[in-house]
Amino acid sequence: MVRERSQNKMVYNQPAGHVEVGETLQAAAERETLEETGWQVKIQSLLGVYSYPQSANRIHYLRHCFIAAPEQQLYSQPPDADIESALWLTLEELQGLKAQLRSPMVWRALEDYLAGETYPLSLFK
Repeated sequence: MVRERSQNKMVYNQPAGHVEVGETLQAAAERETLEETGWQVKIQSLLGVYSYPQSANRIHYLRHCFIAAPEQQLYSQPPDADIESALWLTLEELQGLKAQLRSPMVWRALEDYLAGETYPLSLFK
């Protein structure tokens, strides 16, 4: 998880970001994870695709969430300046932080992961 500032408050989120031109979704997820946590990971499968229309800022978020295996920590301090810290948290710790999650998509992805939901990367062509 990452602790980041959003709308002038500290929130918790999975590493997330945008896909750059010429980049696959998996490559973007691996890059964003490295930038936000300092960890190099290998994407293993798709957890789900999540939709969150945010009426307050009139943005509709579409998140592709992946399951990844950590390979190595390359940076002790995440290089992304927007990230306060990267954290390994237990489920109990996350439950205590539920009110501070960046969006409902964060908890929903955790529930899906715990339920064992997974989809093959071959869905992406």
